[in-house]
Amino acid sequence: MQAFQNSGNWKDWKWQIRNRITSLDALSRLPNPGPGTREGLANVLRRYRYAVTPYYLSLIDWTDPADPIMKQCLPDTREVTFRLPGSEDDPLKENEHMPVPGLIHRYRDRALAMVTTTCAVYCRHCNRKRQWGLRHAWAHSRSVARMVDYIQKTSCIREVIISGGDPLTMHPDKLEGILAAFQAVPHVEVIRLGTRIPVVLPMRVTDDLCGMLARHRPLWINTHFNHPREITAEAAAACDRLLRAGIPVSNQCVLLKGINDSAETICYLCRRLQSIMVRPYYLFHCDSVRGTDHFRTDLRKGIEITRSLWGTTGGLSIPNFVVDLPEGGGKAPLMPSYLLDIDGEEAIFRTFEGKIVRYPCPEGA
Repeated sequence: MQAFQNSGNWKDWKWQIRNRITSLDALSRLPNPGPGTREGLANVLRRYRYAVTPYYLSLIDWTDPADPIMKQCLPDTREVTFRLPGSEDDPLKENEHMPVPGLIHRYRDRALAMVTTTCAVYCRHCNRKRQWGLRHAWAHSRSVARMVDYIQKTSCIREVIISGGDPLTMHPDKLEGILAAFQAVPHVEVIRLGTRIPVVLPMRVTDDLCGMLARHRPLWINTHFNHPREITAEAAAACDRLLRAGIPVSNQCVLLKGINDSAETICYLCRRLQSIMVRPYYLFHCDSVRGTDHFRTDLRKGIEITRSLWGTTGGLSIPNFVVDLPEGGGKAPLMPSYLLDIDGEEAIFRTFEGKIVRYPCPEGA
């Protein structure tokens, strides 16, 4: 890794992409190639694609076998050997909510367009790992035209989320064409773009890219920091370039066992995000996706963490804890309840400190 970092091309995002670790041989030369035997890791790579940028690898503390960066990006034999009840390749039934290939229309007023299957880093907890690297027909321009046509005919859609894969891995001219096509629909008011590039390849967020994105405001970016160690000077600078271009940045974090499943880690992450002007938006319970079961926590863990944040840190540092329900049920928020009872002319609350407080609810108010 030191030889990589000494390269004069380290800050060149194209060099980073060309020099990603993608093979079992390259993986085996790392200081810690991940848990499991070479044969076991080969079985994982036969089923699930693998790629990680030199930049993201450089964040790993190789002396720590439980390093939170390493767990997110290096393959683990449990991806193919460990399975919890209810896990499926597509538990959210995304494929069943596609009126045209690649366009998910689950909520009435918004639709999600998957425009690529490529990522800079293939995160091991990804809820779309079933489609990693596949050459889906919907990742072509003809399919984007079909998505646009559907949205033009569906006037209730006011927001389009551009996702994948990672849209910021695409050629900027192609991405700009997609942005322009969706924004040309009269009833589309807002574009949202989901990307992990600021976290895993921050040098990709160039001034030229930000300038192109700024031409298509109102544009919102949702990124994906999971651990405070990912908030490096480079990542913060990438977010700052987006913000200075007038593009708000929010964060969608996933609660991951052994990585960030403590109140202290989530609280520090959210405070750090706020300090770099990135809004902590969602804390997701890890989906029941096959190949990610070893990352899943008990649902109560996220509720406990969320409860601990209230009264401990400011509201702008508290994300919404949500679970994506199976069978396409959509997002369900899970907030700690402070209301114990409401009866007659008063409500009874328990505060974040555990005190019981009575609140008047007079009739006729």
